[in-house]
Amino acid sequence: MPKPDDRSNNPERIENTIGHTMQNMNEARDYVKAHSGEISEEEKQQIKEKNQRREESIHGMREEIKDEINEQQKQ
Repeated sequence: MPKPDDRSNNPERIENTIGHTMQNMNEARDYVKAHSGEISEEEKQQIKEKNQRREESIHGMREEIKDEINEQQKQ
């Protein structure tokens, strides 16, 4: 028998994921600053693009939190 879908802690889990994603972004920026003379422009561009995708993911996760909270309020 499948477990019932427990979504009660989804906003907290998503917020936790946002925090980890932001930490990864900051670490990537720090890495580029600390090693800018040692890494190629191509690698710098790849890191910049990855951080852009992370920002887009964060935006989507924040929207998902809003949806989850709205859904919880309906119940």
